[in-house]
Amino acid sequence: MKLKTSITIISGCLFIFLFMMLPVFLKIDNQKDEIVASFKGSSFSLQDVNNNTITEKSFEGPLTAVFFGFTNCPDVCPMTLNNLNLVINNLDKEKKKMFKVFFVSIDPERDTPEIIKDYLNSFENKIYGITGDSKKIFTLSKSWGVMTERIFSEDGSYLINHSSSVMLLENGKYLDRINHHASYEDMIKTINKYLR
Repeated sequence: MKLKTSITIISGCLFIFLFMMLPVFLKIDNQKDEIVASFKGSSFSLQDVNNNTITEKSFEGPLTAVFFGFTNCPDVCPMTLNNLNLVINNLDKEKKKMFKVFFVSIDPERDTPEIIKDYLNSFENKIYGITGDSKKIFTLSKSWGVMTERIFSEDGSYLINHSSSVMLLENGKYLDRINHHASYEDMIKTINKYLR
């Protein structure tokens, strides 16, 4: 009898707690929706690795992955690009035609078109490299919610801390993000979901 009473009291308390917390949970969801809605990108004009002009129209298509990084990145950037390369390898022929991947350098002072071209040539599949004026790249990255910060060492060299998720766009508009911690399996599952 005591056990039933205790379970009833605990269940009642839990129900009251969840009822009281519901507005908080809804507010968090609304804030998340507002943040996602703010990822609109911006108009831009930058260069690809062949010095051709790239604009926001280049991001249009059934599914586009955009990743901001830099060629001197020791781990996250090559790992993420390698996973994207593996995804392309394992898409069927029709899905490959519907999927584009862009690598935007957040280190344009060091990442010239030639350096990016050599870097991306190490991957089997086509990944479009973008560089250009540092102010324009900063504006573009900020418009997609990407944060960057240079970390200098005593000898004057630097690395860049940066938001490193992969953004997925549909017809140039924000669709989803893939966390850089996502495994290859999770990445291809998400991408396949949007390529149906």
